[in-house]
Amino acid sequence: MDPKKELEELIETVIREGGSDLHISTGRYPAIRVSGALIFLVKRQIFTGADTLAILKEFLNDEKKLNRFLDEQEIDFSYDHKGETRLRGNAYFQKGFISISLRLIPKVKTLSELRLPQVLETFARKKQGFFLIVGPVGQGKSTTMAAMIDLINAERAERIITIEDPVEYLFEPKRSMVDQREVGIDTKDFNKALKSVFREDVNVIMVGEMRSPDTIATAVTAAETGHFVLSTLHTNNASQTIDRIIDAFPPAQQDQIRAQLAGSLLGIFSQRLVPRISGGLIPAYELLINNNAVSNLIRERRTHEIDVVIETGFEHGMIDLNRSLLELVRMGEITIENAYLTSLNPKALERLI
Repeated sequence: MDPKKELEELIETVIREGGSDLHISTGRYPAIRVSGALIFLVKRQIFTGADTLAILKEFLNDEKKLNRFLDEQEIDFSYDHKGETRLRGNAYFQKGFISISLRLIPKVKTLSELRLPQVLETFARKKQGFFLIVGPVGQGKSTTMAAMIDLINAERAERIITIEDPVEYLFEPKRSMVDQREVGIDTKDFNKALKSVFREDVNVIMVGEMRSPDTIATAVTAAETGHFVLSTLHTNNASQTIDRIIDAFPPAQQDQIRAQLAGSLLGIFSQRLVPRISGGLIPAYELLINNNAVSNLIRERRTHEIDVVIETGFEHGMIDLNRSLLELVRMGEITIENAYLTSLNPKALERLI
């Protein structure tokens, strides 16, 4: 097997089929994900351990990276396909054999092309504060964040630094200066890179993912000190996101982070990708806007009341996930069955219907 040729053909298959992911495992047929469904490519060969290792070497074309993978038994990486398509990947061991998962990174799209609400443009135009995009894995958080960064890039002369693991979307400089730093290559870790931005004359900071209390604390401080900070978390909704951030800290520090978050948070956007009736996926979403009422709930440890604030906060610009789903059903974009499957509160959705 020619590993480079095999890899290129597999990536071309994902692109041709409009897929989002590619999975390569020892002892299995390769598989791609299209519109949320996993499809096995049974006309291709089953990979041996040697085949999978040879393909992995195409990604980790550096002895140091390969040794790191063998030592740590998993690694994140990015890959450029013919200068036209980028992929982010993760290699790991399962049952002693190598497996590789790849996510196709499409070109940066606008918020309107992604069918996302126009209010996100308002947040992207903020000069200071903390904005979070949340949701489970594979729901388009990075894509939404990239669209917001590219809007800033197109409209304002700002200094933008992204901290990612790995770098996903590549931003062409427009009106802004964009520096993209990859953890493990350009910086040791998220927190070290974040602390450095205070000495780098930065206006906008994009943190690929907040993985530790130190990173969260530094990001919140950056938002308090005149920066616009954009980041993601793997949480289900706004109230859970706030609890997750606060619970990441020891009890003695939680009141401080509550106060900081109440003052610096702009909003939390939670999204899901739902199968469309016509094919493909379409986003459904929830938006929390941090106003005086929400700030008080955060300070007073009443985050469990935030869901009700969102449900009743339409006139303040907030968006409830169930109402977003219901609108998609009424527009003929998604089935009522998929709306119920996506909803975090199906009984409340049933009452709306």
